Amino acid sequence: MSAIDVLRHGSARTLAQAVAARLITTVVERQASAGLAHVVLTGGGIGTQVLSQVAASPGRDAIDWSAVEIWWGDERFCATGDPERNETGARTALLSQVPVDPALVHPIPGPDDVPTADLAAERYAALLASRARPHERARVPAFDVLLLGVGPEGHVASIFPESPAAHERDRTVVAVTGSPKPPPVRVSLTFPAINAARQVWILASGEEKAHAVRMLLDPSAGPLQVPAAGVRGRERTLLLVDQAAASLLPASLGRPEA
Repeated sequence: MSAIDVLRHGSARTLAQAVAARLITTVVERQASAGLAHVVLTGGGIGTQVLSQVAASPGRDAIDWSAVEIWWGDERFCATGDPERNETGARTALLSQVPVDPALVHPIPGPDDVPTADLAAERYAALLASRARPHERARVPAFDVLLLGVGPEGHVASIFPESPAAHERDRTVVAVTGSPKPPPVRVSLTFPAINAARQVWILASGEEKAHAVRMLLDPSAGPLQVPAAGVRGRERTLLLVDQAAASLLPASLGRPEA
């Protein structure tokens, strides 16, 4: 597992622009070497801003969008098109504006597709396993980039502190009920799936995320109490923050990025 590399940005806007540029470059490089790139999207304010910046960038045309396989790290168990869904925000911000192959866009099922969140989790786990290569023991594809937001209390995807999902070490996808953040029913990747990614990028913007950013970097923090502390990419882990989210970190920690 990789160590966390902290990159600081002056504002939420410059953070979103920099992550968008990094994502474009990473996908292009991966396509050049492997043909197909696997990307896991996140929701939330900064995650959606990143996708909007990708859509606005001239560099987006360097990507072969028909060779990008798109997944989600978690989803609210709401019907297709519901504004609460991460998928809805991603389609509005980016996916409706680029020529993706619909067969390679994999939203997590909602109640219009399956009756329960447990069944949605099972179905998504089976789909992930079907796209994994035989040597990938995590039973998921080797995601090239997996984007994560972080909550004020340190949750990532829909893995909340001390929740059953934070204890999961076998299944790759689980249903989440009683989420402390509405809506209460969700579907989420677990640590085994997240940590199978080549690169994990944790995005944090705003003063309300400062405590979580400090905690996830605390060597004494555990993944049960601070789930963000439990995620690592196999090759690289980036913590990409704006000035406000980094306000509780030592000035010497991390490096600025334009």
